[in-house]
Amino acid sequence: MKKLITLLIFQLILNPFGLNANENFSVEIEALTLVMEQYEKDVPENELELNNKKPSYMALKQDECNATVKVTEKTGLEIVGTESFDVNVCKKEVNKVLN
Repeated sequence: MKKLITLLIFQLILNPFGLNANENFSVEIEALTLVMEQYEKDVPENELELNNKKPSYMALKQDECNATVKVTEKTGLEIVGTESFDVNVCKKEVNKVLN
């Protein structure tokens, strides 16, 4: 019985349950990376520091190639602005959504 329990514990340690999490969220991760790179190019870093703005990112998967990313700028608890981007991960395209 001890050998069976030991075998089960070692299998759980060697093969964790969350092993495929990166595959499940790969579209969102890639979309966030593309938008962060684009956003840093568009907004100078010193402008964010002067106004104490801190962007937060949220990605929503649409299909295997497309996702929507929302960037919210905050100063403390106050929301300063929100921008949305449509991202095609397969083509590596980032398009800003006009409100």
